Amino acid sequence: MELMKSENIVQDRQPQPQEEEEIMQQEEEEEQRFHVLAVDDSVIDRKLLEKLLKASSYQVTCVESGEKALEYLGLLHHSSPASSSSQHHHQGHKVNLIMTDFSMPGTSGYDLLKRIKGSSWKDVPVVVMSSENVPSRISIRCLEGGAEEFMLKPLQLSDLHKIQAHLLKSLPHS
Repeated sequence: MELMKSENIVQDRQPQPQEEEEIMQQEEEEEQRFHVLAVDDSVIDRKLLEKLLKASSYQVTCVESGEKALEYLGLLHHSSPASSSSQHHHQGHKVNLIMTDFSMPGTSGYDLLKRIKGSSWKDVPVVVMSSENVPSRISIRCLEGGAEEFMLKPLQLSDLHKIQAHLLKSLPHS
């Protein structure tokens, strides 16, 4: 009987073709999920945004400044090879949406929006967020500057439903 048990253990340790298929399928699904670049200088707002996006099954990359976002997109230096790429990939991930805080030190969300819309990333939807008391002038400025959406912080899970249509627009058309 002991011999039988040890045979079962050996069999269980051998890779199962079904498990390998499941792992490959999970990796494919991971690649097909929408990837959001989240930009906010506030740790609390950034963590909240990351949590909301992950709860909605999005892949999320968070950065703490406009400069870091430009670096991630390959736009920090004009001579970067990524800036001429029309594939919108970074380190194997496609960026489907960029969500940025409006008011940040250094490169503001508006500055980031203008840089993105003037680059090869211009077709990637940008959502600008703000906690300003009088958001109307900011929202008009951002929407005229090319943002797809303007949202007030703190964001709620229900706010993320508004971005779904913008994400669908980012998919390649067949």
